[in-house]
Amino acid sequence: MSTPPFVDLPPFTVAVQLPTAGGPLAALRATPPAGVTRLGAAVLVPGFTGSKEDFIAVMTPLAEAGYEVVSLDQRGQNESAGPEDPSAYTLPQLAADLADVIDGLTDDTSASVHIMGHSFGGLVAREYALSHVGRVRSLALLDSGPAAIPGRSAEQATLLVAAAGFMTSAEIWAEMQKISVAEGAPQHRDPAVRAFLQQRFENNGTAMLAGMGTSILSAVDRTAELAAAGLPLLVAAGVGDDAWPVQLQKEMATQLGTDLVLIEDAAHSPAAENPPATAQLLVDFWARNG
Repeated sequence: MSTPPFVDLPPFTVAVQLPTAGGPLAALRATPPAGVTRLGAAVLVPGFTGSKEDFIAVMTPLAEAGYEVVSLDQRGQNESAGPEDPSAYTLPQLAADLADVIDGLTDDTSASVHIMGHSFGGLVAREYALSHVGRVRSLALLDSGPAAIPGRSAEQATLLVAAAGFMTSAEIWAEMQKISVAEGAPQHRDPAVRAFLQQRFENNGTAMLAGMGTSILSAVDRTAELAAAGLPLLVAAGVGDDAWPVQLQKEMATQLGTDLVLIEDAAHSPAAENPPATAQLLVDFWARNG
């Protein structure tokens, strides 16, 4: 999960509720300040155990560059309610929520938006893009992969799915903290961020943890389909990413006809770990595909 550097709302950003057929989704919405020309709209989709706050540190620079930006809690995540059935968290269902969000951003149902998906959010964004090519101005995949998450990350997701079957989110968090302490993992220096991390995880529905976990473990490779769609694509990752191996992301980028962009001083969460570089990368990419 991503750890935001702060949790207070930044300039030009407000908390909103976005309607979808499955129920409202909690979101952050940043708008360009007065005097800045609006260049377009963008939607940022978080990963499996993430939330809208994963992108809190890039909202202001993206708005200042002229973009209306929405980051969201997917169904069942953090402040978004979700179904209590784990089978309600498939990629097509999550992409349908994204479709409703994007439809609500503009009165023009033919207008296109920039989409960035982080980690599992990249799989959701890809799912949407492949069924709504005309609504996608560009697609950025950040620390995401071509298919099911592999290796140690898959082992962790498998354990989480199993735990969600008989433990509450609060109980799972407590066990995770015991492991972190035993491993000597550093704690964030800001008590507000530490409190947020706990509250966010405990807010997550166990059905979401089981359902999204199953989806990230079973996702199929649709890279060839995405390559054939002809969309402007950005594939980027933190130089130290340890979820999908960087080499695997490089191979995916090559198959998509582009290069993997590595973000320095970042691992699996560049928007939180190196916000200036991540924001500038997105602004430059969107400017080329306005």
